[in-house]
Amino acid sequence: MASATAHGSDPAVGASVPQLGVELPTFKGTPGWEFTPIDKLDLAALPAAPAGTGTAGVALLAPEGGVGPSEEEPGTSDPSALIVAPLRVALERHAEVVGRHFGTVVRPSYFATVNADQWTDGTLVYVPRNVKVEAPIVITTVQDRPGTSLHHRTLVVLEEGAEAEVWDQVASSHDEEALVNGVVELVVGDNATLRYFGAQTVNEKTWVFGSQRAVLGKDAELDWTTLGFGGSNGKVFLETTLAGRGSTAKVTGAYATRGRQHIDYDTLQEHAAADTVSDLAFRGLVSGRSTAVWRGMIKVDPGAQRTDAFQEARNLLIGNKAHADAIPGLEILADDVRCTHAAAIAQIDPEQIFYLRSRGLERPVAERLVVEGFLGAVVERYAEGPIRDTLAGAIDARLATVLG
Repeated sequence: MASATAHGSDPAVGASVPQLGVELPTFKGTPGWEFTPIDKLDLAALPAAPAGTGTAGVALLAPEGGVGPSEEEPGTSDPSALIVAPLRVALERHAEVVGRHFGTVVRPSYFATVNADQWTDGTLVYVPRNVKVEAPIVITTVQDRPGTSLHHRTLVVLEEGAEAEVWDQVASSHDEEALVNGVVELVVGDNATLRYFGAQTVNEKTWVFGSQRAVLGKDAELDWTTLGFGGSNGKVFLETTLAGRGSTAKVTGAYATRGRQHIDYDTLQEHAAADTVSDLAFRGLVSGRSTAVWRGMIKVDPGAQRTDAFQEARNLLIGNKAHADAIPGLEILADDVRCTHAAAIAQIDPEQIFYLRSRGLERPVAERLVVEGFLGAVVERYAEGPIRDTLAGAIDARLATVLG
C-alpha cells in the first residue's frame, strides 16, 4: 500500500484567531448546539498549525493497493488523467477544476469559516469523465502538534460517468489537548459512482469539528461511510444533497465512545430532485460516562416527487452512566414520497447475556459477542470483499480499546 499525508503550507505556529464576522456557537444558545457544550473551547489557546508528515502507527484504514497524493504534475496535458494532489498545489496548477468547487459545497457555518481562513492541509481528488479508478485512493492527515488547531480540507470531484473509491482518515500522534477542524466537499457528477470512507481516530483530549457535504448529479451514486472513534468533544455536520434526478445515496456511520467522550453527528438527507433514494444508518456503542448525539433530518424539496428516504440511529449503552440522544426529523414539501425513520437507545439485553452464559461463556465474553453483533450490522451493509474486511478490522480494533 502506498498512502500519503495530506500536504499544505507550513506557517509558523501561533496564528491568531481570525476576525470572521460570525460568532462562535454557544451551548444551548445556538440552534443545533443544545447537546454539545463548547463553552470551554478557547480557540485563541489553540493556534493553527500544519499536519505532521509521518503516518506510521496512526493509520486506521489501510486498504490494499491504495495510492496517495503526489506533488508531481499528473498527466501533464492529458485531460483524462486522474489528479490526486495536495490542495495548495492543485489551486496553482488546476485552478480550472478547483475553482469551480472549492468552498462552494459546504454550507456556511462558524467552523467552516474558520477552516476557510486558516486551513493548512488538504487534498484534491479529481477523476475525469468516464475514468474508472481501480485502486483505492488513501488520504491520511495527522494532528501531531499538541496545543494547536489543525484545519484540513478534502475536495473530491468526479466528472460524468467517473468511478472512484476514497479512504480519508485523520489521526493523532500524541495524547495532549488539540483541535481538528475538517471540511469535506464531495461532487459526484451525472452517472458517476463514489465510495467515500471517512474516519477520525484522534486522541481523546482533542476537539473534533467537521463540515461535510456531498452533492450528487443525475443518476449518480454515493456510498458514504463515516467512523467516529476519537475526540473529547465536538460536532460534525454531514449532509447529502441529491440534486440530480435518479441519484442514490447510502450513508453509514459507526462510533464507539468511552470515558467522558462526547460525540455529536448532525446529518441531513436533502432530496432536491425527483426519483431519488437515500438510506442512512448510524450505530453507536456508548460506554463509561460518555455521551453521544445523533440528529438526523430528511428534507424533501418542492417538486422532488417519488422520493424514497430512510434513516435510522441505534445506540447501545454499556453502564448506567452512558447516555445517548437520537433525534430523527422529517421536512416534506412534496406529496408523492416514502420517508421513514427509526431510532433506538438500549442497554445490553440481559436475556441475551443469560443465554450466552448458559452456554458456558463468561460475562465479558458474552457482552463482547453482543456488542460485536450490534456493530456488525454496519459491516453487513457491504458485500463480502476488501471493503467489508477493512471496515470490520477497524471496528474490531476500536472495540479492543473500548472493551479492553
